[in-house]
Amino acid sequence: MKNKIIKILVIIGIIIIGIIIGMNFRKGQQDNSLKSIKEKKTLILGLDDSFPPMGFRNENNEIVGFDIDVAKEVCKRLGVELKLQPISWEAKEQELNTNNIDCIWNGMSKNEEREKAMCLSNPYMKNQMVFVAKEKIDLKGKKIGVQSGSTAEEIIEPVKKEKQIKEIIPYEDNITAFMDLETGRIDAVFTDEILANYFIASNNKDYKVLDEALEEEEYVIGFRKQDTTLCNKVNEILKQMKKDGTLKSISEKWFGKDVTIIK
Repeated sequence: MKNKIIKILVIIGIIIIGIIIGMNFRKGQQDNSLKSIKEKKTLILGLDDSFPPMGFRNENNEIVGFDIDVAKEVCKRLGVELKLQPISWEAKEQELNTNNIDCIWNGMSKNEEREKAMCLSNPYMKNQMVFVAKEKIDLKGKKIGVQSGSTAEEIIEPVKKEKQIKEIIPYEDNITAFMDLETGRIDAVFTDEILANYFIASNNKDYKVLDEALEEEEYVIGFRKQDTTLCNKVNEILKQMKKDGTLKSISEKWFGKDVTIIK
C-alpha cells in the first residue's frame, strides 16, 4: 500500500513538473517575440496596399499612408527597419502564422474571431461601415461589392435578406470594387467610412455615403497569438507617441485632425 502511494505521488509530481515546463516553454515563446525582432533588426508589416488612406500606393508606386507613417515611427523607436509586405487580405492570418509577416497593420478592424486568433493591440482609431453609391439609392434589389476576407463581408451577409439585397459580390480589394461601381457593374460598395471619404475626396467623385451605416468598429494591429511582448511594446510606444504629440501630427497630416483614440 505504501509503495502504491509513493508511485501515485511520483506520477503526480511528474505531471506537475510537466505542466510547469510547458508553461515556461510557452512563456519563453512569448518573451522571444520582441527579442527576435530586435535581433533581425526588421519588422515585416503585412498590408493590403490598396486601402487609402491607411496604406496604399501613390502616383510614384510608393506605399504610403497613415498606418505606414505610424509604423515607421514605431520602428524607429524600436531601433529596427520597417519592411512593407503586400498580401492578399483574405489570406492575412495564414501569412502571419507562417511567419511571412510579423504583424497585420492596415486599418484592420477588431472582432471576436480575430481576438481568438491573434494578439491584438489596443484600438487606435474608430471607424464605421457604410454603403457608397453614385447617388442616394434604396438597397433593395441592388448588387453590393465588398472586399473578400474583410469585416465588411462578415457584417453585410446577415442583413442581405433584411435589406433585400440582390447580390453580394466579393473583390480582392476595395479600389477594384470602386472601379466596378464607376462602370455600373455594381450599385454600391460596402466599406470603411474612412476609406470611402478619402477615396471620394482624393478622386473628386460626387459619390454619396448612404445613411445606412451598419456597425462601428475599432482599428487594431494584429500579431501572432504568442507574440505578446512585441504587441505590448508596440502598445507602449504608441502611448508615448500620443503623449508627445507625434501621433497627433501624423493624424493631422492625413485627416486634418487627431482622430486617434489611444489614451
